[in-house]
Formats: sequence, C-alpha cells, structure tokens
Amino acid sequence: MEEYGKQKLVIWTSGASFEGLLTIVFITLKLCGVIGWSWWWVLSPLWIPWALFGGLFVLGIVLAFIIIMSRGGRKEDDDDTNI
Repeated sequence: MEEYGKQKLVIWTSGASFEGLLTIVFITLKLCGVIGWSWWWVLSPLWIPWALFGGLFVLGIVLAFIIIMSRGGRKEDDDDTNI
C-alpha cells in the first residue's frame, strides 16, 4: 500500500539491550558459582532502571507540588498586602 506525498520509515531492531545482556551474564556467573551475590543483585540490571525512573518521577511530582504551593501562597500574600 503506497501513500502519495508521504513517506513511511520502518525501523526494525533486534537483539538484547545492555541491561538484558548484563542480566544474562550475572545469572550465568551466579549459576556457575563464580559470584555469591543474592538474587536481588543478580537481577538488579532489570529493576534498577525502573527504580531510578520511579524515583525521579516521584521527585518531579513532589517538586511540582512544592512549586505550585509556593506560588499559590505568594499570590494570597500579595492579595492581602494590597488590600
């Protein structure tokens, strides 16, 4: 199916991500007895990026709330001083 005047670009990617490969390496090392880490650390390449993203998301919401509340507080103070 061809569309006139428009171009379609399709990009196919394959392969594993860096985190996926690192997890496979850690699991292999754990099962071979090379490292004695707990499974939490062996699987950390899978959960650490999500934890960082979640932490930054929560931090952004808290900062936005603080900024909104501080601007709202100033607006009320300014109105009171003008009266």
